[in-house]
This record gives sequence, C-alpha cells and structure tokens, in this order.
Amino acid sequence: MLQFQPPGFGHKVINSSLGSIVYYTQTTEPWCIAETEDLPPLIFLHCFGGGSSAYEWSKVYPAFAVTHRILAPDLIGWGDSAHPVRDYQISDYLTTITEFIRHTCSPPVTVVASSLTAAFMIRLAVAQPFLFKALYLVCPSGFDDFGQGAGRRLPLQVINTPLLDNLIYALGAENELAVNNFLQSFLFAKPDRVSPEMVEAYLFSAQQPNAKFAALAFLRGDLYFDLSLYIQQLTIPTVIFWGEKAQFTNVKLGRRLAKLNPTAIRDFHAIADTGVLPHLEMPEAVIGLLQRYLGSDTKSG
Repeated sequence: MLQFQPPGFGHKVINSSLGSIVYYTQTTEPWCIAETEDLPPLIFLHCFGGGSSAYEWSKVYPAFAVTHRILAPDLIGWGDSAHPVRDYQISDYLTTITEFIRHTCSPPVTVVASSLTAAFMIRLAVAQPFLFKALYLVCPSGFDDFGQGAGRRLPLQVINTPLLDNLIYALGAENELAVNNFLQSFLFAKPDRVSPEMVEAYLFSAQQPNAKFAALAFLRGDLYFDLSLYIQQLTIPTVIFWGEKAQFTNVKLGRRLAKLNPTAIRDFHAIADTGVLPHLEMPEAVIGLLQRYLGSDTKSG
C-alpha cells in the first residue's frame, strides 16, 4: 500500500502474535526526520470492510506530521499486513493493537480510529486505561449496539456456504465496479467525491492473498458486539465525530451512545454532508476539528 501514501511517508514493520503489522510513518523529506522520534505519537486506525487499510486516513495524517509522530498501521488481515487464515475474533484485534502500541510507543498515547475499530478502542481503553491519553473516534459502533444489529446485510446461511462465500467476496470486493459502487452508495454521502485513486487503493487491499478471511469475519458479524455495555465504563477523555448521513450506523445512534457517558465523552460533532468516512470524504473538516483538540493536547502535555 506504499504507493498510496502521501509524500514523505514510508512503511515500517513490527511483529505481532498473529504476524507482521505494516505501518506508515514519516521517513523522508519534507518532514524533519531527526526530530520525529521525539514528537508525541499519534495513531490512526482504519475501520473494517472489503479493501480497508491505513489509506483511509491518508488524507488527514499529513496535516499532523510536523507536530506528531504519525503511526498508521494496516491492521492484521488488511492492507499489506499479515493475513493469517483463521476465524477472526474481537480478541485478535484487541491483542494485536495492544502489541502494536507497546512495540512502537511509550504509553499513554492518543488514538484516532473509526467505526468498529473505534468501538474496539473503547473496549481496550476500559480494560487498559493506562495505554491511552485521549481518543478521537469517528462513528464508533459495535454494530450490535443496544441489541440492534446494524451491519449484516446477507443471511448467515449464505455467507457461510462453502464456495459461495468466495463468490460473495469476489463479486463484492475484488472488482473495480463493486468497490466503486460500495464507496459511492454506502460509505460516502456524495458519490462524486469518490476518486479513481480511492477505488484503486481499496481494490488493491481487497485483492491481497487471503484478504477474504478478515472481511468475511466482519460480514458474518463475528466481530460485532454491543458498545452500549462498554461505553459507560470509559474514563479516557474522548471526542466523537459522526458523518451526519452515515448509513448502517446513523447519527441518532451516535448521540444515543454519547449520552451514556457525558463525563468521558467531552464533545460530539456531527459533520454535515458526509457518510461513515468523513475523514476520506471531506478530510479538511476532520483535520480542522482534530487540530482544535490536538493543539490544546500538545500544549497541555
């Protein structure tokens, strides 16, 4: 996925218990690499779905490369990271993300994450609060919040049928037309914001060997949970951003979740005219909002 990174960003690798994790960070000019290691770490974590990868945040994190050491991994099963053949579970991601943080940073760290991965960060922050300084979360959802399933769109019998699951993945994630349609119809509020580069990046990730296993685990609902049961226990300062026109997990759900813990959740911002990926669809809005908070965090830290 290196070909889709902004100028000055390269990749590095750490080993986790489930295989290698590739991550992107400042490696060359225009960034002052000699000083990068001394900057506070800022971790960007992508969501799940066919073709997902760190590319999702690539229009946002360069804006913070002068003030922070950027770490944007392809999570296990996605992008250029290892794709072990397994039935992925929530614990796989809680474990490997913890390993990633410990391998690359000195906690506590600031994390920016989206969708289901953002929900995982809430669970991780509840279990290991000492890992985190602050959370900035886009559309955090366990996809089974308040016991109301939001993500599954195909019957389990269909998804779990041998050979048919391969066909579903091939038709839904491994061809350009399907990727373009999914981005335009489901992830973005304005279809004309989907660029050929976005389609190419998602397609490249989806076509990696064994990429289907993580994607199908997500599609089956193996990674879903009720976030409302955890968010009330959160103590880490958190800000939530939500695409006002997000499908699957709408902004009403976001406001309902945020109201469960007004002490930890300091702010909630609905971003107009965006879907579930406002940071890819309208990165300038997300950059502006993040700058407001990260600037004050850096000064106070």
